[in-house]
This record gives sequence, structure tokens and C-alpha cells, in this order.
Amino acid sequence: MNVLSGLYPYGSYTGDIIYDGEICQYKDLRDSEREGIVIIHQELALSPYLSIKENIFLGNEQSKYGVIDWDLTEKKTESLLKKVGLHIDPNLLISQIGVGQQQLVEIAKAFAKSVKLLILDEPTAALNEEESANLLELIKEFREQGITSIIISHKLNEIVSVADRITILRDGQTIETLENDDISEERIIRGMVGRDLTNRYPDRYPNIGEIYFEVKDWTVYHPTNATRLMSKNINLNIRRGEIVGIAGLMGAGRTEFAMSVFGHSYGSKITGTVYKDGKEISVRNVPTAVENGLAYVSEDRKALGLNLLMDIRENTTIASLNRISKSGILDKEKEINKAEEYRKKMRTKTSSIFQNVGSLSGGNQQKVVLSKWLMTEPDVLFLDEPTRGIDVGAKYEIYTIIEEMAASGKAICIISSELPEIIGMCDRIYTMNDGQITGEVLREDATQELLMNLMTLEKKEMA
Repeated sequence: MNVLSGLYPYGSYTGDIIYDGEICQYKDLRDSEREGIVIIHQELALSPYLSIKENIFLGNEQSKYGVIDWDLTEKKTESLLKKVGLHIDPNLLISQIGVGQQQLVEIAKAFAKSVKLLILDEPTAALNEEESANLLELIKEFREQGITSIIISHKLNEIVSVADRITILRDGQTIETLENDDISEERIIRGMVGRDLTNRYPDRYPNIGEIYFEVKDWTVYHPTNATRLMSKNINLNIRRGEIVGIAGLMGAGRTEFAMSVFGHSYGSKITGTVYKDGKEISVRNVPTAVENGLAYVSEDRKALGLNLLMDIRENTTIASLNRISKSGILDKEKEINKAEEYRKKMRTKTSSIFQNVGSLSGGNQQKVVLSKWLMTEPDVLFLDEPTRGIDVGAKYEIYTIIEEMAASGKAICIISSELPEIIGMCDRIYTMNDGQITGEVLREDATQELLMNLMTLEKKEMA
């Protein structure tokens, strides 16, 4: 897609890309955009400090006599937002709107460039189910308007629901192209992983012990707005060897809760107590939390989980330097041995532990993040969206690793927006809405309908 959009210029690759009957010879993005090709990357390219209208026309300013015409800009922005079904003030800052709305702003920006071919890379990765459904309906509407869309996605149910044709890539090669004539997800999976994947989740034979980790009366306020409650009197526990899930819609407060427990890395005026193995522990900062056996795998591995300028070895060991140092001096041989040990344990696909982590696939990057935190030898592990943006084969490998961690007696908490994942992996599930726990469901009782009902309970309905 980077070749098609001109990000990788003509001459830097072999073979031809033919668009509208002609061979593409684009030198940069501007060349492809002039032809009506627009790409929207998984990491949205919007400035949080600019307004919606400024973002939409950034680099494409509406001006008269060399001066930006703000009235015209606002009028055109309103028209574009209406086209993508977004009814908000064009003067709002990007930082003031949600991820789902930002995705629609990116699409409106594409329309400002007279888009004919829209390329969307993992467009629903950060969206909840309702936002995802709305976006897919919008793409279907574009098709009726004569706009071609290419969607890159690991969410197979969405691909099946919206695509006319499906091309499967594996290891940088085209495997096959299928006409979407009532194709099953299982058929696509077979092409993706090269075999039948009979189960999406590993078999679970839990050996659950006594309550090992407990959070009581946990309350957190917004880090910059001290009057805004983010977590409200949360009580939660995890037993030894248990996998507990937290389900909730975008903005429910799941990540904020987990980060606040992990060394107060989010929030202000935090109150409540944390217990491990029956004893109260301190989590006042991240080093103290790690020292007390906690680990947190962030939902954003690129921004918060990894240093993309470092190699696999450095990323694996960076949270455990005390374990591979003597008198404050790093033992390089020990570092290499540990990084290699976790590469093998995680089955990370790489030519070497000295490979830059930024060049790895999403699934292998996630394995490096898990390696980093497992090397700290945690007792309690929070996994926030552990398989976001990862293909189905790599997902199964991650699930197997999580299952192995639970089998070793660790207390695991999975935060996920994918309800099938929560139901398929967790022994017990908490639901959250508006910073509060709204329900607790055992695995055998869990259905998507029940969880969704609990996830959408209004405050007035809560006991």
C-alpha cells in the first residue's frame, strides 16, 4: 500500500502498479493524491493541537490572494463532515474528540482531496463495535458513489461483511484472491496460516487457587481535571492461576484503571488499597509496582511498550537491568543470553536479537513487549488489548503464551474490546461503564449479549 500511495517512490521497487489503465510512476504522496489515491494509516496522522477544519485542509489550505479564507474553510469542513456522518463543531480541537470521530475526520480529509481510491489500514482497530459498524456502513455507501476502497484488516468478520473480493497475503507473498461469495472466516484463516485452525483459542484447563491479588475501593481522578472522576470505587480480585477479563466500550475507563493501579501511571488523587497474597502492597510509582510483582502491557505497544529505535535485545531487558548488572555495570553477555532465552520462549520470528524492533511485524513486536515484562518475573500481569492489530495465527500464539503464564500460577487480567476474545480466554469477566464495575460473569455464563447489556448499564441502573 505504501508503494501504491507513492510513499515508496517509483524506481525503489520492481514490477508495475496499474491504476486507471496506466502504470503509476509516483514520486511521493502528492503525486498519488493528485490522481485521487488517499491512504489512511493505522496510526492516524492528525495534529491534536489543531482544530478539525485545520487538520482537514492542512497542506491543502483554502486561500484568497495568499491569505487563508477561514469562512470558506469552515463551510467546506461542515459539508465534508456531513458527508461522513459526523455532526460536530469544525472548530473543536482533535484532542477534544474520540478515536472513532478522528477516524471519520481522516476520511473527510480524504474527500477534501477528491478521493477515487481510499486505502484504509486497520480502520477499526481502535474503535468499539458500534463505531466499527458505522464505519463499515459508510464504506458501503462510498461503493454506491463509485469510490473504490481497499481495507487492510485482521478482523475477518468485518472483511467478510464488506468486501467484494479478498486477497490473502502471507510472508510478503500473494496466497490467493477470493470472490466474496459467502466465504467463511475459516476459509480465510486457512489461507492466512497455511492450515486449518480448528480452535481460535487454546484449550483451557484452569488450576485456580485462592484470591491472590485484590484492589479495594479504588478511586481515580483525571490527571489534569481534578474534579472529573475516572474510576469510581472499584473492587476487583484475581485468583492465583486465573485469567480475569475486563470488558467495556471505548471510554469505559478500563485502561485508566489498569494504569492507575500500575504505579499510579495515570490519574490524580488516587485512593484505595491493593493487596497481594493477603498483604497490602504499595503501588505509589512504577518501580515500586514492578518491585511488588506487577506488570502492565500497554494497548499502544509502539508509543508506550517499545523503543522503536532499539533492537530486540535492548527492548527485552530494559525493565530488568538490575537482573543483568553487577555493581551498576551491565553484563553484556548475560543480557544477550537472556534476550535469546526469551526470543526462543516466545517463538519470536526474527533473524537476530540485534534486529531493530521497529522492523518486526505487529505480532512479533507484541511478543517482545511480553518478553520485557515476563523478564521482570511478575506475579500479576495486566494485558491491555494484547492482540490488537495482530493476525489470527499470531493471536493464537499469544493466547498460548497467556495460558502458559496462568498455568504457572500467575494472576492475569486481560482488557479487550473483542468480546469473543474475552469469552474465549477468561475464567471470569468484569464489565465496566463510565469508570465503574457494572457486573461480574463466570465464563460458562458469558454471552456477547449479556456482556453488552452489562457494559451499557447507565449509572442510574447501577445498584
